[in-house]
Amino acid sequence: MSTRAAILWGIGEKWSVEDVELAKPGFGQVQVKIHATGLCHSDDHAVTGDMPTPLPLVGGHEGAGVVEAVGPGVTRVAPGDHVVLIFQPPCGYCRNCARGRSNLCLNGALQDYGATKPFKARGQEIAATGDLGTFADVTVISERCVVKMGKDIPFNVASLLGCAVTTGWGAAVHLAEVEPGDNVVVIGSGGVGINSVQGAKNAGANLIVAVDTVELKRQKALEFGATHAVATVEEAKELLAENTDGRMADAAILSVGVGDASKLGQIVDLTGPAGTTVVTSVSPFASTTVDLNLALFTLSQKTLRGNVYGGVQVHRDIPRLLDLYRQGHLKLDELITRTYTLDQINEGYADMHAGKNIRGVIEF
Repeated sequence: MSTRAAILWGIGEKWSVEDVELAKPGFGQVQVKIHATGLCHSDDHAVTGDMPTPLPLVGGHEGAGVVEAVGPGVTRVAPGDHVVLIFQPPCGYCRNCARGRSNLCLNGALQDYGATKPFKARGQEIAATGDLGTFADVTVISERCVVKMGKDIPFNVASLLGCAVTTGWGAAVHLAEVEPGDNVVVIGSGGVGINSVQGAKNAGANLIVAVDTVELKRQKALEFGATHAVATVEEAKELLAENTDGRMADAAILSVGVGDASKLGQIVDLTGPAGTTVVTSVSPFASTTVDLNLALFTLSQKTLRGNVYGGVQVHRDIPRLLDLYRQGHLKLDELITRTYTLDQINEGYADMHAGKNIRGVIEF
């Protein structure tokens, strides 16, 4: 069938919206009509070349829609089901899945990323981000890449559970392991970081300090549960020292758009003894050194953790987050600053770089 999609043909180029041919769903695959997709910074890393990806590429990994058709052998969903798309599908039986680390599924990590190419344009097969390709009117994906949701949930907010909400919320709840009374500092209050603020609030944190150079994002962080919002790491360090009797933060979560390894030591220094620093930001793959006082890190018994999908178990946590949303304990509608059409995708990313959006969403 023919559909439309946004394709990245080369590093440094703009997204090109054009007609593509879409394959029929094969064994274990489903065809999904995309109704909404978030403009995540991770897709922009493909544009800048910070994250190596197969090109050309249909972008998008944060989406929600309706199952239109299923291939042979599909048992999890049926046509008409509303679904959230997930880019890190768990197998459910490998060692990591069995230990509650399904976000690090060994079979998911070993899948040949980019091997599934359901799109074709300009006479060649096109890969899809996360084997999803949500920057398209319709996509074909594995049934393992969908989580069924209730039909009461709007597609635009549901799409954000495919990445931003789960990654940010899980960074606080699962990876930083925030407990009631903890002090938390979140550096970067965009589409992911602001959900770390929400996660810290849900977990019962005491002080929640949001750090962002953009005034809009500082204001929004206060609306989403931050107790304080400042512009710089230096301001956060001073505030924590004054308000915690020197205890500092129990957890620091780094969520800026592009990580800078040379600044990591300053982030770790925001935490006190036994503090945990979670790195959500994606750094350029060419960045291979970290500026960190290892002696003080060791003698303070601190922890440094990476972040893959917020440490969530999607089949447990996406329904949990939707229930929190239904009861008014999780803000999702308020995350969406502006909506765009697919043809406006480059404008949406320009707004992201300009700091105008908490989250931009394409609606179809």
